[in-house]
Amino acid sequence: MEYSVQHLSKSKIEIAIDVPAEEWAKEVKASFEKNKFKYSVEGFRKGKVPMNIVVNRYGIGVLYEDALDEVLSKHYTDILKNDNLDVIGNPDVDIKEVSEDGMKAVITVAIRPEFELGQYKGLTFKMDSTEVTDDDINAVINRELDNRARLVEKSDDAVVENGDTVNIDYSGSVDGVKFDGGTAEKQSLVIGSGSFIPGFEEQLIGMKKGDKKDINVTFPEQYTPELAGKDAVFAITLNGIQHKELPVLDDEFVKDIDDELETVDAWKEKIKSEIAPKKIEQAGYKLENDMIETISNNTEIEIPEAMIEEELDYRVQELERDMSQYGLRFADYLAYTGMTVEQIKEEQRPQAEKNIKSRLIIEAIVKAEKIDVTPEEMNAEFDKLDEKDKNPQQMSYIANKLLVDKLFAFLRENNTVNE
Repeated sequence: MEYSVQHLSKSKIEIAIDVPAEEWAKEVKASFEKNKFKYSVEGFRKGKVPMNIVVNRYGIGVLYEDALDEVLSKHYTDILKNDNLDVIGNPDVDIKEVSEDGMKAVITVAIRPEFELGQYKGLTFKMDSTEVTDDDINAVINRELDNRARLVEKSDDAVVENGDTVNIDYSGSVDGVKFDGGTAEKQSLVIGSGSFIPGFEEQLIGMKKGDKKDINVTFPEQYTPELAGKDAVFAITLNGIQHKELPVLDDEFVKDIDDELETVDAWKEKIKSEIAPKKIEQAGYKLENDMIETISNNTEIEIPEAMIEEELDYRVQELERDMSQYGLRFADYLAYTGMTVEQIKEEQRPQAEKNIKSRLIIEAIVKAEKIDVTPEEMNAEFDKLDEKDKNPQQMSYIANKLLVDKLFAFLRENNTVNE
């Protein structure tokens, strides 16, 4: 067998295979011996039919089918190993010639892309501030106050404002015809939450208890097919309005939420101590992302479609798993959003390409700088785990985490980071 490998691009190759007549005949004979039990001819026991009888009865082509599968599989695997080819996805096989004179085929397949790393050393980065500000602390306090707020009925002459909770009856119609799911009574809705169709909540602002009103909205294009993009009218009756009444921030409030604290100032100090490590961690992640994004912008990579499709398939499967955790069927999710799998993939494509490029760059830097993890380092981390968490799968996770940590330590050492 003779073969040649031609690079069509930096991410695709073409393998030409030429099996001469003598070798092809042996391959056909070997394939027949392996599969002869499949042929049955009257007067012969199964598996005992001579090859010439099978050829006379079924034609030589029936033997070629099995031989092609065997020969291409064997030679393709050998070629990849001999030439150290890192292929991606399934190959496209084009049989150019198959006869007693031999077999010729051309295999086209994507490979891990070849590329030249852009600048990744001697760069300058800015790390986000890790200082805990008053705004950070107040945001936590305000969330807690909001969580413990109570709803109070507004007076009959009060109007709906953003942030209020309203109780409404509504009945929706399209072209004068009511539609399924468009009618409800005593429905609670927080104005500004974005829970309803765009434009719905805003039109309730200014209404009073007992008011009736028709509001006009347009369903989003990505909605259930029977309503997507259509204009609708909702007849509204406003039954009541409530607003949030926040508790008073004082020492008694603090004692109520944490029996180990006595004062507001003590609570603020505790909040600060909890926020500080999170800000450091977030700033670190942001710096790492900035580093990879900058290096990515400095690097040109031709990403094979097979890699993108594999990443997109993974993302769809991940979405399906997320839906199932909430007890939702993926098919129902698609119907509700009016999306198709292909539309989801198209939306996810830019991020998928970005993620693939980042992974390739990380792998390239690790290889170029000979960054590695020793068994001793992995074992040391493994020994820190609780006994219940010690399993072979953890070793792979540990190895990857240590490698990534070493990579970013290298990048920090070889670039300027301003804080």
